[in-house]
Amino acid sequence: MSVGIKDIARALGISTGTVDRALHAKPGVNPATRARVLSMAAQLGYRPNLAARYLKSRRQLRISVHLPREIALFWDSLRESIREAAAPFAPHLHVDFQTYPGLGNGDIPLFETAVRAGTNGLIVTPGNPAALKPYIDDAARKNIAVVCVVTDAPDSARLASVSAAPFTSGAVVGEFLSRCQPGGGKVAFFTGWLSTHEHAEKLRGFESSLGSFGGLLRLGPIVEAHDDEREGYQQALEVLRAHPDLTSIYVSTVNSLPVLRAAEQEGRLPGLTIVTTDLFPELVELIRAGVIAATVYQRPLSQGRLALQTLYQFLRDGTRPPERIQVVPHLVMRSNLDLFLERLL
Repeated sequence: MSVGIKDIARALGISTGTVDRALHAKPGVNPATRARVLSMAAQLGYRPNLAARYLKSRRQLRISVHLPREIALFWDSLRESIREAAAPFAPHLHVDFQTYPGLGNGDIPLFETAVRAGTNGLIVTPGNPAALKPYIDDAARKNIAVVCVVTDAPDSARLASVSAAPFTSGAVVGEFLSRCQPGGGKVAFFTGWLSTHEHAEKLRGFESSLGSFGGLLRLGPIVEAHDDEREGYQQALEVLRAHPDLTSIYVSTVNSLPVLRAAEQEGRLPGLTIVTTDLFPELVELIRAGVIAATVYQRPLSQGRLALQTLYQFLRDGTRPPERIQVVPHLVMRSNLDLFLERLL
């Protein structure tokens, strides 16, 4: 059975009103009591019913969600998770979805239009954080809250960011490949844009992990493919031809299929340990066949749900979230692939 406020109050021997104020950061509760309430709530497995709470209000809120079109395999999942998370709050919440071609390409005009239209909050994915920063700061001055999802603009006035711990993602792959190849070798790192905070953090985590286990695996070429399929394919061909001693590849964005096609064309697949990012149908059989050693699942469904709930809760009752909300990335291999697929269906 679900745990409610009455259960927490009964366990602590205090009033339900005190528990309610402590859980929702309202005044009138001393810090020690608030700490006891939060600790007991965690012990009992309390989960707030956000929909029930928000539906008590008659105020309608408008949120504008701006996500790239490419690569659709990832962004469509994220978009759908936001739509599903928003559904319980209708009709008090209206969510407007806008799409632009790709990261850093067309997002600023959409952002400006949403601000002029009077939206209450935005969920965005900064492709070029430096370019988007002044617009986020301007929105904050106008009391329009902005939550970044997947990628971040850490030096801006955004309310919060939700992502799959990028440094950890890179570090996990570094450890995995180091253990796969204790004898050493050279690994190529493919990314989108190193100007994007998350992509740079993945590289930083990857580098730090490669050097922390005393292994001989070394970082080779670093490729920015800008999540463009043709560019990714061409650059992969060039890297494979220029580095015949390459033993591993880590594709840190969803744009892995062009790299795999290039490796297949060059006859290099059997000799490479390849780690990709995320989990979509085209990768499943390649994981089963051992072509891909592992993939880092960034949990787009969780990211979308958390981004929507974080923004809505702030707009509804003023609860300020942590600046960074990070979901734990999962390493999916042939041994646990079917379990992940069951959970995703």
